[in-house]
Amino acid sequence: MMRNVLVFGYGNLSRGDDALGPLVIEYIENNLQLSGLEIITDFQLQIEHALDLEGRELVLFIDASVACTEAYSLTRLSPEKDKSYTTHAMSPASVLAVYENVIHKEPPPCFLLSIQGLEFELGSGLSDLAERNLVIAMKLVTDLLQKPELNYWLSQIKFPHLDM
Repeated sequence: MMRNVLVFGYGNLSRGDDALGPLVIEYIENNLQLSGLEIITDFQLQIEHALDLEGRELVLFIDASVACTEAYSLTRLSPEKDKSYTTHAMSPASVLAVYENVIHKEPPPCFLLSIQGLEFELGSGLSDLAERNLVIAMKLVTDLLQKPELNYWLSQIKFPHLDM
């Protein structure tokens, strides 16, 4: 049974592999009908998104990443006041820090799913690598949402093998 879970996919559909986060949200919308689940998509994280964490039991941020060396990485987030909190595009850790600052309590357990992408040019489509990684990431997201328990999500923090 789904609990109060938020999945936040962000990125730009017009910038090649940057579309990975919103495409996972589209997949969830079209394939997973789960009560207690809220999904949000946006071009980038902003200070106002800290309020979206209020009352959640689990939160999953999803974004494309050139830093990934595997198809994806899943990490648990901690609040961190980094330099992005003063910009128009914040990191998930900075959103958590704003939450702590404004709400005056610890944020809910939050995770970041980074999906490997390589091509982010305006007007380009998904690269072949990103399409393959998207399929792998959608399987993980389905598994996480079918078992929305902190210990299960923690057990999934790892890099997958690419021989899937």
